[in-house]
Amino acid sequence: MASIKFGTDGWRGVIADDFTFDNVALCAQGVARYLQEQGAVDGSLVVGYDTRFASREFAERVAEVMAGNGIPTLLTSSPAPTPVVSYNVLHRKAPGAAIITASHNPAGWNGFKFKPDYAGSATPEITDRLEAEIGEAEAAGVRSLPLETARGRGLVRDLDPAPPYLEQVARLVDLEAISQSGIHVVVDAMYGAGAGYGAALLPRLATLTEIHGHVNPAFPGLERPEPVDSNLADLSQAVLERGADVGIAFDGDADRVGIVDEKGRFITPLQTYGLLALYLLEARGERGALVKSLTTTSMVYSLGERYGVPVFETAVGFKHICPIMIRENALMGGEESGGFGFRGHIPERDGLLSGLLVLEQMARSGKRPSELLEELYGLVGPHHYRRRDRSFPAEDRDRLSARLEQAEPDRIAGTRVVRADSLDGRRYTLAGNEWVLMRFSGTEPLLRTYAEAGSPEKVEALLDAAEELLGL
Repeated sequence: MASIKFGTDGWRGVIADDFTFDNVALCAQGVARYLQEQGAVDGSLVVGYDTRFASREFAERVAEVMAGNGIPTLLTSSPAPTPVVSYNVLHRKAPGAAIITASHNPAGWNGFKFKPDYAGSATPEITDRLEAEIGEAEAAGVRSLPLETARGRGLVRDLDPAPPYLEQVARLVDLEAISQSGIHVVVDAMYGAGAGYGAALLPRLATLTEIHGHVNPAFPGLERPEPVDSNLADLSQAVLERGADVGIAFDGDADRVGIVDEKGRFITPLQTYGLLALYLLEARGERGALVKSLTTTSMVYSLGERYGVPVFETAVGFKHICPIMIRENALMGGEESGGFGFRGHIPERDGLLSGLLVLEQMARSGKRPSELLEELYGLVGPHHYRRRDRSFPAEDRDRLSARLEQAEPDRIAGTRVVRADSLDGRRYTLAGNEWVLMRFSGTEPLLRTYAEAGSPEKVEALLDAAEELLGL
């Protein structure tokens, strides 16, 4: 058995290497043991999956293990976005959900996410318990029933998760205003589980075009199904060719969003957070705490001060953001990866809802994305951002970690270091409210370097200088 460790959002592995049917069965048995230990066996566990290779078959294996442990399962009848599956946990008062997805990882990967009964990311305390239960399952063995036997006994039933989710979103977003606005939208589903949901949510918006909307587990033309600038050339081109007002992309399981403006330019997730927060606070007049991971924008602090709302900062991962959203009844939570969650919904990322709120903002204001961004900058000043990902040999991790911990620069790229912290990786806050951070990915063998500054040139200088600190 490969060591099964839950990272920032679930366990992920390479298909047929460590992500095997046996290991998925162990994960499922661990979840079953956890639910039984918690006494959370009323209702049916929701099991969903994305469009990756063999995701359906892996999900069926999860259902077989649940049935073998006497836990009823609702198995989605087709690939579904993670937020859609998660919302069904609340809607059906389920004890939780198991979702087969590797989100934005490359095509050779798959993953296992567990969503507890509150429908958000499992907290570190829960994932620690799951890992322990998986270890016990390895020793005690896996109990399962063949799928057809389980179906015959009523322990596995099919579920269409879309209808309750679509009804929920219609309560949260003014879909009528969007449909009547005449906004021309291009949606990039990235061959993922979000395909078709744009048309389902906005059936009367005639000017909606979808690209990469068919299933292809190889994700052709994409390094990975992640809605970042380097993967959105086709979307940018489609926006320009069609004269569209905006482009919206979802990652493989549609819990993240990427925005391209009417000029085909990528709007970073940090800018998107600022736009969404400003819209909720200003145009909608809502109030409530804002929660951010340390890798996302400092604009949130400016907006919090302007509108008199508190801001909470966490380590990377919605497993850290989610508990604070619940505790504070927060208006919004967000992270650098393009994942945003909202009050009155699930305390979890929802790329579909995020994209719709951008459209509602455009419909109500009559402005295009570039104009909305200028409006934001008029309040908080210009903020530019970029992230670099560096792969590295596994044997170099200890050396890089040591250098990261020991680096104590007074200046970076000529700007004075105001403070340093190790909340998650190593972050240096600089004069002028600029910052640079280096941390190891929680899901892949990558070293990530992030920077936010007042100009693109300064961002590049900060990234270069940070990498030099580690000898890269």
